[in-house]
Amino acid sequence: MLDKLRAVSDRYEELCAKSEQPDFYADPKKAAALLREKNDLEPIVETYQAYTSAVQDMEDAQELMSDPEMRELCQETFLESKAKKDELYRQLQILLLPKDPNDEKSVIVEIRGGVGGEESALFAHSLFRMYSMYAAKMGWSIELLNYNDTELGGVKEADFIVNGRGAYSRLKYESGVHRVQRVPETESGGRVHTSTATVAVLPEMEEVDVQINPADIEMQVYRASGAGGQHVNKTSSAVRLIHKPSGIVVACQEERSQVQNREKCMRMLASKLYEIEQERIESEHTGMRRSQVGTGMRNERIRTYNFPQGRVTDHRVNLTLYKIDSVMDGALDEIIDALATADQAEKLKNAQ
Repeated sequence: MLDKLRAVSDRYEELCAKSEQPDFYADPKKAAALLREKNDLEPIVETYQAYTSAVQDMEDAQELMSDPEMRELCQETFLESKAKKDELYRQLQILLLPKDPNDEKSVIVEIRGGVGGEESALFAHSLFRMYSMYAAKMGWSIELLNYNDTELGGVKEADFIVNGRGAYSRLKYESGVHRVQRVPETESGGRVHTSTATVAVLPEMEEVDVQINPADIEMQVYRASGAGGQHVNKTSSAVRLIHKPSGIVVACQEERSQVQNREKCMRMLASKLYEIEQERIESEHTGMRRSQVGTGMRNERIRTYNFPQGRVTDHRVNLTLYKIDSVMDGALDEIIDALATADQAEKLKNAQ
């Protein structure tokens, strides 16, 4: 690992030198790629420098221990430096893990009401609100693709893009079945009901990232429904695309023009086809299912939101928080951090 770190440090120094050259920005695309590489390497190099400094402090303290008057002080310095070195070594192991190439991408999120009728639709709306508030806290923006609501304010389905660098690295852990236990607004007897909603998170792909044969696509147009102003139900602006080889169906009705809705549908389709291909490759190479901590399986219950007890439990890492109100208001970092840490630990174990 230390040889690899020295190579990373050398590459970083090389990139720093290049970025200071007068003609560095002559080719903007190349310059942007090199700067991204430099920024990616910077935290590794900084941690490596802190690690070598801790090693040096240990060696210096060990040398001075031969002096009886300095032994106690140096022993304390040695132990502190050793603890620091060990922690930095662990951080370096994580920093050197192969990165998910999609981590920096924006994401497409799909929320569907599951078991529980109208209450599941109301819970799906609560999840949509939760992710919208989390995106706002992170400085990301929400772009609606398809939103099918109910008369009581629930959501049958909500498809949207979360635009922001690194959105996939945080939200990829949200895929799966979310379960809610609460007294529904539609319940007159005060009984607690259990309902579910499903969440799927896909890295956003452009058409150029995935090969799509136009002949494989059937396009249907229809009139949009729901909120949206006077144009709703007057023009056939909503678009539905059917990918005939896979049977995938995507729809978008949130834009006023058919062209814009089709463009968004193509982005959704590209992301879905990419996911299918990645699952096929992973299955062939490993013969194993995805890690439960990883990006989650859509048919697995990953989290329970228990309103009477005020708790949220993520079953993948056995984490329970008694702060359901703040979680539903978008305070997801504590849960996501725990999932990311568990994911890193699993990858480290597999890398050894």
